[in-house]
Amino acid sequence: MQVTKETVQQIAQLARLSFNEEETEKLQTEMSQILDFMDQLNEINTEGVEPLIYMNNEPQALREDVLKPQLSREELLANAPDREGNFFRVPDVMHKSTAL
Repeated sequence: MQVTKETVQQIAQLARLSFNEEETEKLQTEMSQILDFMDQLNEINTEGVEPLIYMNNEPQALREDVLKPQLSREELLANAPDREGNFFRVPDVMHKSTAL
């Protein structure tokens, strides 16, 4: 399956990316190769093949849940650089905007 330059540009626009002409051509070729490979995979008869969930049938080696001593809220907050009551105070990461 061939991917057109327009398709690459449309995908780039949706992903908020920009590419120059050389990059667009390279992506066009790579996307076409990926879709060609997918077409090859679709030709394989998978009738009766169980889906693979794990890479092996070995049981997962998980540790046992054991309750351990915990720090109190006051001990945890004692090392906080800034706090407000019973909470950590952190800098704003999202600024309020009036352009909503």
